[in-house]
Amino acid sequence: MLTLYIANKNYSSWSMRPWLVLKAFEIPFQEHVIYFDRERSIGLFQQKLTAISNNAKVPILCDQGLKIWDSLAICEYLAEQYPEQALWPKDKTQRARARSISAEMHSGFASLRTLCGMNIRAQLADVGQRLWAEHAALRQDVARIEQIWAERPDPAGFLCGAFSIADAFYAPVVMRFQSYALPLSESSQRYMQSMLQHPAVQAWIEAAMLEGHWVNYLEAYQVEKV
Repeated sequence: MLTLYIANKNYSSWSMRPWLVLKAFEIPFQEHVIYFDRERSIGLFQQKLTAISNNAKVPILCDQGLKIWDSLAICEYLAEQYPEQALWPKDKTQRARARSISAEMHSGFASLRTLCGMNIRAQLADVGQRLWAEHAALRQDVARIEQIWAERPDPAGFLCGAFSIADAFYAPVVMRFQSYALPLSESSQRYMQSMLQHPAVQAWIEAAMLEGHWVNYLEAYQVEKV
């Protein structure tokens, strides 16, 4: 059986993507969570990952001794192993679009990633309002994402038709937009609702809310409640 190594569901956007793909398409797998250290300097998280893969980053997918790392590489591998599942859209045009926007997310949107780290438990509307006013690059990132979302074939549906790898790649963005309450168009809010109602996304959120692991260096805008 496939084994997927991930980090905290509350924080780890990279882990979320392949987990959602596996869950959404009902591909059997075992989940193994390696929690981030409370302080970055502790080093246990890196030690545990290094024992699994020299890359020492999550996610890591293991398949009978084969190790695949990097969220996009994992999803491509799954698409090859399960072609009947249409993890990428079957339609050529939508498949090309799905790959393009997934690659764009994989390598871009640095301001959004840096300023608005994924924190599903947090309610950071005040922080989001301040960041929105102060950072033009953040506004540009959001505008591009909204443009991508607005081009989905069905306003009531997902990015390239049925739920696909592309939606899994933008799921952490949905989490960020919700936590920081960034101003979005009605069309974008509709897409977010479609994502938030997806059973796999709901399962991830529920698990994230139940995690009791606080990571100081990923909580730039909050103080732990004792």
